[in-house]
Amino acid sequence: MIKRETYLKKLRDSYDSELIKVIIGVRRAGKSVLMTQIIEELKAKGIQENHIIYMNFEDYDYIDFTEPKEFNAYIKKQIKDKEKYYLLFDEIQNVKEYEKVINSFRATLNVSIFITGSNSKLLSGELATHLAGRYISIKISPFTFKEFLELEKQKKEEIDIEKLFEKYLEWGGMPQIFNTDSENEQKLYLRDLYNSAILKDIVERNKIKDINLLNRVIQFLMENIGGIISSNSIVSYLKNEKIQTTPDTILNYVEYITNSLIFNKVNRYDIRGKNVMSTLEKYYLSDLGILQLKKSPIEKKVGGRLENIVYNELISRGYEVYIGKTDKGKIDFVIDDFGERKYIQVADYLSSDEVIKREFGAYKSVEDNYPKYVLTMDKIDYSQNGIIHKNIIDFLLENQ
Repeated sequence: MIKRETYLKKLRDSYDSELIKVIIGVRRAGKSVLMTQIIEELKAKGIQENHIIYMNFEDYDYIDFTEPKEFNAYIKKQIKDKEKYYLLFDEIQNVKEYEKVINSFRATLNVSIFITGSNSKLLSGELATHLAGRYISIKISPFTFKEFLELEKQKKEEIDIEKLFEKYLEWGGMPQIFNTDSENEQKLYLRDLYNSAILKDIVERNKIKDINLLNRVIQFLMENIGGIISSNSIVSYLKNEKIQTTPDTILNYVEYITNSLIFNKVNRYDIRGKNVMSTLEKYYLSDLGILQLKKSPIEKKVGGRLENIVYNELISRGYEVYIGKTDKGKIDFVIDDFGERKYIQVADYLSSDEVIKREFGAYKSVEDNYPKYVLTMDKIDYSQNGIIHKNIIDFLLENQ
């Protein structure tokens, strides 16, 4: 088992806090394992087992407690004294009116609460209203490349990093996919993951009737990783496929998809105007392995996959990430690091003078002194004019 240290270190200082610890992430990204590791750390610091209450609402054993009154009564029955209790609830969105119950626990009991969910709207609505300023939130991702290598090192002493990167580029980092070396079993696992996310987190939650349209929209997003996308561009694509729909319908479907955390939306940032723009976004998969389920050759483009991996890495490091808009073009990523800014361009190889001019030239109209990077698969250092060039694998493996 890989210890998810990236996330644990963000939570440790709050283990005893009254702040509610909210963990969101796509299905099977490792939220339940993270909860298990939190429980192990609580026990290691001396918390008695009978003061730790864990419930996974994906487990049928807890189906009766998805009703708010039963859930509330069960927890209060477990509390026998005035000492602090640690409440850990997996996939809390499966509990009806969970917002009211969680807030009641926080307000009336001596507890530290941890909750996970597979929907980005976990902190919307009533829960957000009641918990304003009373929670911390982290987003958990599938394995980073560094974690994937750690897993491989547990299996064998000598590893080929470049070959493993090719594997990661193709199969992504969903933790359970590496329990088998059978490609057929891996694809079956990914298909089950995709179907469960679609059916549970999108179709059922939003009462969608046109599943074919939903799948076509997802197909379009997969085929255009790293590309600027608008609702009109999707409508035009569907029109060519003889499917009639409207931009408003597409906007709703895309919102449902991103809420499920299968895709992440990245807004544009106007570097000169210093404001976030809410149109013409990019979309990146939470895990590249899902592309194994699609047969179109378009998503095999290495450049888009590399962008996707870099984006997921930046998110795992806790950055706010945007697309950079300049007067003359775009920059792949603008990073907000607690008020400090960084810029990143991503390409597969600097294979010609034209490509070098394009990637480094993207910064020509950016006049500030924040760090600027170009990340590629090249092993030669092409750094120039204060712009730092790095090998992507080296970037993914650097210490934080």
